[in-house]
Amino acid sequence: MNDRLIRALTADGRVRVIGVNITQSLNEAHRRHHLSAVATASLGRAMSASLLLASNMKQPQSRVNVRVAGDGGLGLVYADAGFDGTVRGFVTNPQFTLSPLADGQQNVSQGVGQTGFFKVMRDVGYGEPYSSTVELIAGDIANDVAWYLASSEQTYSKLMLTEIIDQDNQDHSEAPVKVAAGILLQIMPMATLRAAKTANLSQEDLLLQLEAKSDPQNFMDLLLQGKAIEEVMTEIFADMHLDILPMTKDVKFHCPCSLDRMLAAMKMFGEEDLRSMIADGKGAEATCHFCGEVYHASTEQLNNLLADLQVAKA
Repeated sequence: MNDRLIRALTADGRVRVIGVNITQSLNEAHRRHHLSAVATASLGRAMSASLLLASNMKQPQSRVNVRVAGDGGLGLVYADAGFDGTVRGFVTNPQFTLSPLADGQQNVSQGVGQTGFFKVMRDVGYGEPYSSTVELIAGDIANDVAWYLASSEQTYSKLMLTEIIDQDNQDHSEAPVKVAAGILLQIMPMATLRAAKTANLSQEDLLLQLEAKSDPQNFMDLLLQGKAIEEVMTEIFADMHLDILPMTKDVKFHCPCSLDRMLAAMKMFGEEDLRSMIADGKGAEATCHFCGEVYHASTEQLNNLLADLQVAKA
């Protein structure tokens, strides 16, 4: 089953529902970064959150990156996603481990930490990107995203993020993630006014319904039954007239890094550093933080970079 992002409306168009499955993408991140179980879970939640936030942007080239910096052992958890469905990310301390919780879930809150900051940067595709930062309130990422949306964008939101990881096969499999997915619920602007005109469902009733629908255990149970994300959304909101929109997107782990980009970045070292690397005779090596890809520059390529710098300087 391919990773997908689904957009929908429910409650007579008063609530936006966005669902995403990132199982394959998270397994790819695990394979590239050799993540522990708790690091896999934490990065998965950040990746889902970034995709859900990016889905509300308008320009095809728009991107959102999420930075979760807490006082837990994982360090920085960073994810970057595009409106086009591409996503990537990394964890500063990918090998940090914790025992799972009693229910078998990963202890993301402790791994991330509950003291720190949650930052979202949006690049709309033109002009300067803009960012907003809030303090962490839970460290589980789901509640932190909802808090960010409430405080920074004054939008009532509920977020369910979950992942099921084969703990016993974590160190010996390139695909230990059985499922990883998320659902974002948001009350649409002017929903209060529409609620006043809707006799059968007040605003207060709507909030209570959304609270009841935001049951992570039910969400996980439906996923474990092998249901696709759109089937899960349809079942959860069966009594609220869910209307799935024709804006489905495929999701995939993708990083735009390349050898050419790495070589261009190496010009920033300057002539002295480049001469030192050339004299060493071993070339140079660089690793992309986002995808773990390793790039090698030969001595000849370093000489070409040095020549380019000298031409530009002349």
